[in-house]
Amino acid sequence: MTRAYVLHPDVKSVRSRRLPEHGLAEAVSLAGALPGLEVVGSEVVRLPKLAPGMLFGSGKVAELGARLAGLDVGLVLVDGPVTPVQQRNLEKEWGVKLLDRTGLILEIFADRARTREGVLQVELAALSYQRTRLVRAWTHLERQRGGFGFVGGPGETQIEADRRAIDDQMIRLRRQLEKVVRTRELHRAARRKVPFPVVALVGYTNAGKSTLFNRMTGAEVLAKDMLFATLDPTMRGVTLPAENGAGRKIILSDTVGFISDLPTQLVAAFRATLEEVLEADLILHVRDISHPESAEQAADVADILTSLGVKAEVPQLEIWNKLDLVDDTARAALGQRAGQGRGILALSALSGEGIDALLEEVSAVFDEEKTEALLHLTFAEGRRRAWLHGEGLIEAEEQTDDGWTLRVRWTARQKGEYSAL
Repeated sequence: MTRAYVLHPDVKSVRSRRLPEHGLAEAVSLAGALPGLEVVGSEVVRLPKLAPGMLFGSGKVAELGARLAGLDVGLVLVDGPVTPVQQRNLEKEWGVKLLDRTGLILEIFADRARTREGVLQVELAALSYQRTRLVRAWTHLERQRGGFGFVGGPGETQIEADRRAIDDQMIRLRRQLEKVVRTRELHRAARRKVPFPVVALVGYTNAGKSTLFNRMTGAEVLAKDMLFATLDPTMRGVTLPAENGAGRKIILSDTVGFISDLPTQLVAAFRATLEEVLEADLILHVRDISHPESAEQAADVADILTSLGVKAEVPQLEIWNKLDLVDDTARAALGQRAGQGRGILALSALSGEGIDALLEEVSAVFDEEKTEALLHLTFAEGRRRAWLHGEGLIEAEEQTDDGWTLRVRWTARQKGEYSAL
């Protein structure tokens, strides 16, 4: 068991939307999500500014060094970015291994990856991260440029050889991931042919997405009070309730949780997985309403969705989850606020409270008012005709001398998508 100590730098000059104490608590939870770690201490380190060489001032470095030695710490986790130079200097000064926030999240993802795709994505993200961390150049391994070495001096250093080896490995991984992306695209194309809408669950890590997914589908996806319990996306069919008994079927997708300051390497590597959200017909944004920084977490999720390129016209419902963790007075107030806001539902995925109302709301989104239209397409507009067939909108079709006459039944949203083709 490795003894770990968590530090959260609170820099005066850097503005943050969250309290440093909550940031530290999240970092401790991240550390707890990694097996084989025992967190023996944690603290917020307040700084006027970051020191370029050591991150902290010399006095603070000495003070922390004494504390770490007294606690017999083997690993220090810094909840924030640490440059390669700062990491090397602090490891040398304290005699411990040091990980920054990105490194810790990558370690968690590496531990959780189960599918071939997940392993490839984590490996690519880790190599991208390591490439910037090559700080040791072993001069005894330098190669001469040729001749007697009088001119030009050393040739390739070990650091350059390492960097090239990493680049070669990254190219290989990207090629393998391209196959995964193509396979995912084939799956999506197959789903488009079946007229089942896709509903994606998104939200901050540990907001209860997997518990809600299990509750709605009857599946048994790992649901745990732990950050990043779910890594690989899971999909299941759900039949929605309907007054006439013949409920519409949807595909529900559970995705990886988001987190503030999500490493850019991870966003790039998990692009194929996160693109499942882009294909969704409806997004359910799950929030842990019992968390003191629920609003800040929601803002972080909105930022990531925007950076992924989620279109504004895709309908979203906000799910205020974990009602079972708030007291009765707060629960009544939340229920009232949710009732006043359009597209907001308060529920508890654990107890099942409010799930029926959610299913009815989802059903209402897809039971939009449909209108009929008569379209005349030329033979040159085969792509438009194929799209209409793919969406299952054609009621009747007749071939004419110069194309097709189609009778379609669609919603205003589908009509807009057709017009944008």
